[in-house]
Amino acid sequence: MEQFDVLVIGAGAAGMMCAIEAGKRGRSVLVVDHAKAPGEKIRISGGGRCNFTNIHTAPANFLSANPKFCVSALRRYTPKDFISLVQKHAIAFHEKTLGQLFCDGSAKQIVTMLLTEMEAARCELRLETGVDRIARIDGGFELALSSGANVRCQSLVVACGGKSIPKMGATGFGYEIARQLRVGLVETRPALVPLTFEVRALERLVPLSGVALDAVVAHGKTKFQEGMLFTHRGLSGPSILQISSYWREGDEIRVDMAPGVDALAALKAARTATPKRAVSTVMASFLPQRVAQIVSDDEGAQGNIADCSDKVLGRLAAAVNAWTFKPVGSEGYRTAEVTLGGVDTNDLDSRTMQAKDVPGLYFIGEVVDVTGWLGGFNFQWAWASGWSAGQAV
Repeated sequence: MEQFDVLVIGAGAAGMMCAIEAGKRGRSVLVVDHAKAPGEKIRISGGGRCNFTNIHTAPANFLSANPKFCVSALRRYTPKDFISLVQKHAIAFHEKTLGQLFCDGSAKQIVTMLLTEMEAARCELRLETGVDRIARIDGGFELALSSGANVRCQSLVVACGGKSIPKMGATGFGYEIARQLRVGLVETRPALVPLTFEVRALERLVPLSGVALDAVVAHGKTKFQEGMLFTHRGLSGPSILQISSYWREGDEIRVDMAPGVDALAALKAARTATPKRAVSTVMASFLPQRVAQIVSDDEGAQGNIADCSDKVLGRLAAAVNAWTFKPVGSEGYRTAEVTLGGVDTNDLDSRTMQAKDVPGLYFIGEVVDVTGWLGGFNFQWAWASGWSAGQAV
């Protein structure tokens, strides 16, 4: 029977950070992961350059049934702290937009950095190793590993992520552990995910597949202004991914496809100044050509701008500045960047990430009901929650 102070399930961002911090404190640490390589989501993130944090990180950038839960970890381990670690390893990086930090080179540099820190902290990593059984025992836990080994530990850290991107090995195993050990769960769903349209709407918008534009996308009082992309299934792009975390089936979404442009005023001005111009040509001054054509066709405004009444111009303007529609669904966990919901924060200590009613059991990272916006926030939650647990295990 092998003995460790700490056993971490999951060699992702949160799990490796927790292992490093626990190892620094002199704890004996074993990290197990069923994947062939550690940090696979890190490796593919940010187009292979890893958007490893956001300098504007604040609790307001996260969704949770308990919005205050993330405050402690985020305050104690900040973007500056992780940036210092990146700089220590001489990894060059840059700010892209909206506070997002990316590696100048490969995301693999972040994985290598974490593995180097784990080695320095004398943590042991076993890949292609699953967990077959978990049992509570006096003073901790006993686990049967897929390798045939039986391991005992004082502290068990669940860092095996959510259900998003199953092709990278994601499963709902962390939630199974929570159920087995009687820790509460908040319903899970895909988040930061493209939205899909029903067949008739798709038929109309097929010609727009591949067209991108800047847009303000809103759900209720929540809105994001970033890029939007028409796809063969519906809509994607940063603004859509952001709003998908707030959207629910049956809800409407509003899109302003020409932010900063008063479409009605522009159309009326064009009717006076250039009455013989085609409606679609006028609209192409503030919309991509293909979008302008679809909108004008939909509203039956295919002639000259001079032929359009105020009522028609009003409909055209509304289609531009206040396009309202109901997605039929999302592309699901297959393409979702993260999982919304998860382990109920009411059952966890916000400072240590320990389960309140199960001493020695910790949940960190994506498996917890804390979900960040797009743009490096979820990585910062992984670093912060992993760091916090690492100080306590």
